[in-house]
Amino acid sequence: MRRNRLRRNAEDPKVKSYDHVSWTVGEERTISPGKLQTTDGRPLIIGICGGTGSGKTTITRRIIEALSETNVVVLQQDNYYRDYPGMPFEERVKVNFDHPDSMDTPLLAENVRQLRAGQAIERPAYDYANFQRLKGTVRIEPRAAIIVEGILIFENKALRELLDIKIFVDTDADLRFIRRLVRDIRDRGRTTQMVVEQYMKTVRPMHLEFVEPSKRYADVIIPEGGHNDVGIDLVIQKIRSLVPRPAVQ
Repeated sequence: MRRNRLRRNAEDPKVKSYDHVSWTVGEERTISPGKLQTTDGRPLIIGICGGTGSGKTTITRRIIEALSETNVVVLQQDNYYRDYPGMPFEERVKVNFDHPDSMDTPLLAENVRQLRAGQAIERPAYDYANFQRLKGTVRIEPRAAIIVEGILIFENKALRELLDIKIFVDTDADLRFIRRLVRDIRDRGRTTQMVVEQYMKTVRPMHLEFVEPSKRYADVIIPEGGHNDVGIDLVIQKIRSLVPRPAVQ
C-alpha cells in the first residue's frame, strides 16, 4: 500500500502558525471575497513549486475551484522570462531558459508586493514559440489570495520570503518529461527533437542543480502531483484554516 508523503518542513523557523478552522476534508465550500486573508488583513500568498510537468497547474486549478475564482489571482513564473529584444531568433533558441538568470524574478517579486498592498499590476506576457516577450501587458487586479506558480520560485530568497504557504509538487522524472513533451508540442510550437534536446541540455541539469534542492524550503511536499487527492485535500483544508474565525453571534 502506497503511503501518502504529505510533509511539513520542520527546518524553517519562519513558518507561521495560524488559528485552525475545521472543515471536513473534501467539503465543498466557497469563501466570500475579501475573507481569505492572513490574520493581519493582507492577502494570502501561496507558492506552488516543482519541476516541469510535475502537476503544479493541476493543483493550482484545484485550489481555485475550492476557493472560488473571484477570490484568487495566479502569477505564473513562465510569464516573467527576461526579454532579449536585440538578439536574433537563432541565438534566443540557445539561451538556457531553465537557469534562474533567465527569469525576471525581481519584477515578479515586485508584482507580488504590489498585489499584496492592494495595487493592480501590469503583468508581462510571453511568446513561447518565438522566445520573446509580447509588447502588451495584462492588467491584474488584487484579490484575496495570490498563487505564485513556477519551477524556480523557491530558489530566490526575496520571492520565497513573500510566500505564506510554500507547496512543492514532487513527481517522477519520466512522467514530468512526457507531460512536458506533450505540452510543448501542443501549446508552444516545439518539435519532438527540440523538446528532447532542451530537456537533456538544460531542463534536467538545471532541475538537479536548482529545482530539486529548493524542495527543502517547502512547508508541504505533495507527491504524484495532481493525482494525489488526499494530499491536495489536506492542503486545501489548511488554506481554508487561515480564514479568520467568524464572530460569534
